Amino acid sequence: MAARPATLDRFFDQRPVLTMHGVTKPVAAPRPRSRGRLLWALLVLHRWTGVIVGTLMTLWCLTGFVMLYVDYPRLLPAEQVRGLSPLHLPAGGSLARIALPPDTGLASARLEMAAGKPVLRVVPEKNDGRAIWQMRATPQSYDLGSGALLAPLSREDLGKVGAQFGRNVGIDGPVAAITPISVDQWTVQAFAANRPLYRIDYADAAGSAAYIAGQTGEVVQRTTRFERFWGWLGAVPHWLYPTVLRQNPAAWSQVVIWTSLIGCFLTLTGIWVGISRLRRGKDGTIGSPYRGLWWWHHMAGLVFGVFALTWVGSGLFSMSPWGLFDSDAGPVERQRLAGPMCWTDMRAALANMNQFPIDTVRVESAPLGGKMALVAIAADGRMVRLNSSGRPAVLTRADVAAALRSGPRVVSLDLLSEGDSYYYAHKEPVRLPVWRAVLADPQATRLYIDAASGALLRAVDGTGRAERWLWNAPHSFDLPGLRQSRLRYIIILPLLAAVTLVCGTGAWMGMRKLARDLWRIRRRIRRLSRRSFFLRSRSQS
Repeated sequence: MAARPATLDRFFDQRPVLTMHGVTKPVAAPRPRSRGRLLWALLVLHRWTGVIVGTLMTLWCLTGFVMLYVDYPRLLPAEQVRGLSPLHLPAGGSLARIALPPDTGLASARLEMAAGKPVLRVVPEKNDGRAIWQMRATPQSYDLGSGALLAPLSREDLGKVGAQFGRNVGIDGPVAAITPISVDQWTVQAFAANRPLYRIDYADAAGSAAYIAGQTGEVVQRTTRFERFWGWLGAVPHWLYPTVLRQNPAAWSQVVIWTSLIGCFLTLTGIWVGISRLRRGKDGTIGSPYRGLWWWHHMAGLVFGVFALTWVGSGLFSMSPWGLFDSDAGPVERQRLAGPMCWTDMRAALANMNQFPIDTVRVESAPLGGKMALVAIAADGRMVRLNSSGRPAVLTRADVAAALRSGPRVVSLDLLSEGDSYYYAHKEPVRLPVWRAVLADPQATRLYIDAASGALLRAVDGTGRAERWLWNAPHSFDLPGLRQSRLRYIIILPLLAAVTLVCGTGAWMGMRKLARDLWRIRRRIRRLSRRSFFLRSRSQS
């Protein structure tokens, strides 16, 4: 008689098999006592958790392949600047007409064009006793021509902004439609702060669309047909990002945190059960007692389960669960480095600017160490720093060192022309060169200061370093030497394929078991129904 092969039924019925000398025999399941009972309970939990969460982890793996190459569509700051038109200021004392009290504290201010008008955008400093990271000052936009708050843009003005943006960023087609929107898949984060929001559709081959804030005239998002298609297959399912869930940030955060936690549990129990199920054959070799699909799940899980745990665990850390990586180092150090700024300082500096550098599209406030300065930015990102008198003022090491004296002692101050382990380009470019200051505070905080403007670009304290190595490094493999190398893809792609095999086989077997159990339940219900009908018929006769 031919040996009966191991099947999935044997696995799910707790009946492992062992093949020796060409004969396959079932191995008696251990009696559920002490350690055996715990193993049995873990196996049941692992099996049924895998039906739902294992399927979700398989989806995370498959969408991870897409996200290696195509990220969620977003409008980068450099692209927003490139979309602006050259800056032109009205003649006369337009600044004096701005209805802001002279001593109004400002967090930031900038000048740029919107629908052919010069516009001043300010963010008032907010200090109401809350932690800095909790503050949400409302930006205000003023029409420099009249000094009044900028009125909501008309449909004609929206068309101008859309046409100018499209022309400046190289969209090969005119504005085809202007549509007011509530919230859609690509504006779930931008909508609340920029409503009313309008989508500008272009008649170009790429299917481009831009999103404009109707109150301020700012372009806040841009997508193409290619990005939207791959976004639905990549970032949206990978981040559990459907609009209906993501527009409720608290609910979305909890869903991702708890599914990731269950995924960690599923992976850990799978590794434990997999080790416990290893058997030693008569020839002394240790192996799996299973065959077929379960053998692949068992052995692949033992080898690659740690990578599955690494990815799902680092995905959990990406959500900073329960405030694990919350830090106010950035806002605190930015405020301390810049020093106080009020509307009087900004107005005086703007009034002293007799002429902008060529091709300037934006002028931003750039105070440093309590001294007022401005930065004129061209469409290609070039910056010219100007002092409060309107004259060019190249940032020096002495300027940076003087601004840092208001805080902890500086251990080192170096000019970096390329990134390091905490400030680097991965999917998005970073500004270079930068000054890196390491502080002698308990957190050994690192500050990365733009060498052109003096703006603080990033602050990394102890919490930031922990986040970098517990989330970014294991989740994206953005390690030194791998970030910009093909070797990163050579390593990630096979590992991701193997983890997909582990998750996919487990989810498939769990669903097969569920289907069989449901079929048995339905069959039992039908038998009971027929028996009940037969008994009722006999009693009536």
